[in-house]
Amino acid sequence: MSFFLALALILFFYMTGWFIVSIWKKRNDVADVAWGLGFVLLSWGSLWIASSLNIRSLGVVFLVSIWGLRLAWHIAFRHRGTDEDYRYATWRKTWRFFYLRSFFQIYLLQGVLLFSVLTPVLFIAYSPGDALNIIDFLGLMVWIAGFTFEAIGDAQLKNFLKQPENRGKLMQGGLWHYTRHPNYFGEVSQWWGIFIIALNVPYGYVSIIGPLTITFLILKVSGIPLLEEKMSTHPDFAEYSRKTSMFFPWFPRK
Repeated sequence: MSFFLALALILFFYMTGWFIVSIWKKRNDVADVAWGLGFVLLSWGSLWIASSLNIRSLGVVFLVSIWGLRLAWHIAFRHRGTDEDYRYATWRKTWRFFYLRSFFQIYLLQGVLLFSVLTPVLFIAYSPGDALNIIDFLGLMVWIAGFTFEAIGDAQLKNFLKQPENRGKLMQGGLWHYTRHPNYFGEVSQWWGIFIIALNVPYGYVSIIGPLTITFLILKVSGIPLLEEKMSTHPDFAEYSRKTSMFFPWFPRK
């Protein structure tokens, strides 16, 4: 069985398992927790199947694991004691053949996207290792910057929402003063950092499909557009969006 086919089968059974969990829990937002954990599972699976353990592949898998576990924990904690996320709740009310459509459009589609984003890691795991170099260091620095942005942005928003005096207010401090979506900027940056590391392996440039996929998803599909639509009803959002960069961190406009 080929390397990529074996991983695809692992991913299929993994997403099917989470679909069953969603039926049991009666909430499809468990898919958001499955997203981060799926990267961790498939990354370690790629090392096991490829049997080509080296410093670069092991290091990249550790980076993905740190990101995936932190993200899954953050989302699981955010969902605890709440109703189903508004996006999934809306689909539950409006979709015909809800369970069948959920399986294909939420879980299997998410699996395909996950596999695409993870492409740089798979290329690294499949390739023989050689000495680390300046490209690895550059990619690591980009990843660290992205992880820092995502983790701090999430923590700042979490602390902001916990304060009773901030009820009904729009988060505009900390990193959110320089970009309306520091967590999304951080997530995208991490995958570009891993892609830079993948440039060290044969045909690693082909794995650009990974960072391009996550960039497109966040900028144009399920990330920023949905959140901006939700935020647009807030009375302070028009002024906030006028002066604050949407994605790339920058100083606010006067």
